[in-house]
Amino acid sequence: MHSLTRFARQGSCGLIASLMLNNACALANAPRAVKIPPQPVVPVPVLPLPNKKAIISGALYHPDWGVFNTGNNAASGFGVTGGYGQARWAEDWSALARTAPAVRQKDWFNRLKYIRLNNNGSIWLSLSGENRLRYIFENQPQMGYAGKTNASRVLLRNQYGADLHLGEHVRAYAEFIYGVAGGSNTYGYQLGTERESLDLQQGILEVKGRLLGARMGVIGGRQLFLDAPVSMQSPRDLTNVQETWDGFRGYAIWKRFRLDVFDFLQTNKLPQKVFADGTNYNARLYGAYTSTALPSFEFMGQKSQMFADVFFLGYLYGGAAASIPTASPGGLQKGSSRRDNIGMRLWGNAGPFSTSLTGVFQGGQFRPAQNSLHTRSVRAYAVNATITYNRPDWVGKPGFGIQADIFSGGSDSKQSGSVGTFATPYVPLPYYNDLSLSLTSQNLIGVGPVANLAIRPDMQIKFHVPVFWRANTQDAVYGGNGKIYSWRNNLHGGFTGVMPYTQFSWNFAPHWAWTHDIEGILLSHGMRDAGAREGVLYMQTLEFKF
Repeated sequence: MHSLTRFARQGSCGLIASLMLNNACALANAPRAVKIPPQPVVPVPVLPLPNKKAIISGALYHPDWGVFNTGNNAASGFGVTGGYGQARWAEDWSALARTAPAVRQKDWFNRLKYIRLNNNGSIWLSLSGENRLRYIFENQPQMGYAGKTNASRVLLRNQYGADLHLGEHVRAYAEFIYGVAGGSNTYGYQLGTERESLDLQQGILEVKGRLLGARMGVIGGRQLFLDAPVSMQSPRDLTNVQETWDGFRGYAIWKRFRLDVFDFLQTNKLPQKVFADGTNYNARLYGAYTSTALPSFEFMGQKSQMFADVFFLGYLYGGAAASIPTASPGGLQKGSSRRDNIGMRLWGNAGPFSTSLTGVFQGGQFRPAQNSLHTRSVRAYAVNATITYNRPDWVGKPGFGIQADIFSGGSDSKQSGSVGTFATPYVPLPYYNDLSLSLTSQNLIGVGPVANLAIRPDMQIKFHVPVFWRANTQDAVYGGNGKIYSWRNNLHGGFTGVMPYTQFSWNFAPHWAWTHDIEGILLSHGMRDAGAREGVLYMQTLEFKF
C-alpha cells in the first residue's frame, strides 16, 4: 500500500488539463448520425431488443450524439445501445412522451420506461430490469490448471434499475443486483464475481448541460466504464457480477470531437453480504480518452466515416494481479505496478469494410514488495487490428474478415531491467480472443478469421478461429483473472494452440434472447507436454430484459 500511495501522487491531472485547454473551443453543434454505421468488428454478446413493432420511428432511445451515434452509439463512449444499453443509464426513453398512446401500448413495458412525475413532464422516471440464467460447462477449465474436470456452473443474475430525471440538467440512477450460483465441480466462487447478496451495483448522479459549444456532463458515483478498447478493459459480463468503479467521469461532446476524463477506484465485491460492497483502494483506473470524427467520404458507393482516437489509460494496482513470474516453476515476485498506456485507434467504416487498428505503448513501473529489490521500469506494447467485409445486400447479410493481435512479452528469467510483459489487469473482453479465459491479452500473438451471418432478422451466427503463439518464448503463459501458469522450463516452442469459437443467438420473443456459445481448446504438443489439457467450453444463456 505504501508503494501504491506514492504512485497515486503522480495522477493524470496535467494531461487532462492540457487536453481540455487545447480542444475546448471552435467547435459547433452535433450533426445527424451517419446513415451506414460500421458493423461490430469483434464478436460481442447479442443484446435483446425491444419489441420492433413498438419501436417509435426515428427514436434512438439514447441521447442524440450526432456522428458519435455511430456503431450503435459505441462511438459516444457510453457503450453499445441497441434498444437496450450495456450500461442501462445510457438509455433515454423520453421519446415515449411524444408518442401516440396506440403506439406506446404495443409493448406493455413501455409504461415502465417513461413515468411522468409532474404535470409538464420535466421530472420523470424510467425503470429497467434484467433476469439472466446462464449455464457453463468446461471439461478442463483453465487448460486443466483449475484442478477440476467436467465443471458445471449455473448462474442467475437479477438486476433492476431506476433512472430519475430531474429536469434537463440533473438525473440520478440506481441499480441493484442479486446473484446466485451453483453447480458441480465448481471453482472460483470466492472471488465475489459469481455470488452476490443484494447490493448496489451502480449508483450515479449526473449533472449536464451545454458549455463552450459542447454537450458536457459530470457523472459521479458507482458505475460501469466502457470508454476503452475492448482488448484492454471490459465490464466483466461473463460472470454474474459486472465490474464497476467508484469515482467520477467528465465528458464533453462537440460536433466532431469528444473528450472523456475519469478517475476511478475499483468496487470491492467482498465480503459477500447484504449491502457490503465497498471500495478497493488497491486498484485505480484514471486517464483521458479523445475521439475525432474525420471528414465523411464516399467509398465504393457507400457513405463512410472514420474516427481517430487518442487516449491515456493509467492502471495502478497491487495484489496477485501485479505479480510477475520468476524463472522457477510456479515462482512469482510480488509487488505493485503502475501502467501508463498511451494509445491511438483508427476505426470506422470505409465503404463495406469495417476497420479497427489500435496501437498502445505501456510504460510505468513495477515496485517489488521486497524492499531490497530495485524498482523496475515497464516497456511493453500492444497492436490490434481487425478488418471485415460486410455485404448487407446479400442473403444473410454476411460479414467476414480477419483479426490479428500482438501483446508483448518479457522474460521470466530477468530480475532487473525493464518489464516487457503487457498488462491487462481489468478484464479484457472475453469475446475478443478467448471466451474460456484460458488465455488473456499478455505475451500473446493471435490471428484468425472472423465471420457473422444473419440466418433471419432475429437469428445470428458468429465465428472466430484464432491461432495463438507466445510473443516471447522466455515468458510465461498467462490466463484470465491474473492467472500465471506454472509451466516454465518444461514448456518448449512458441505455438500455443487454436481456439475455434462460435455463437448462435436467437431473439425468439420481444425482450427475450437465447444464446449458445461453444469454444474448443486445441493445444500444441509443447503445451500438452508441459501438462496443459485440451478441452471444450459450452455456455447457454437465457436473458430477459425490459
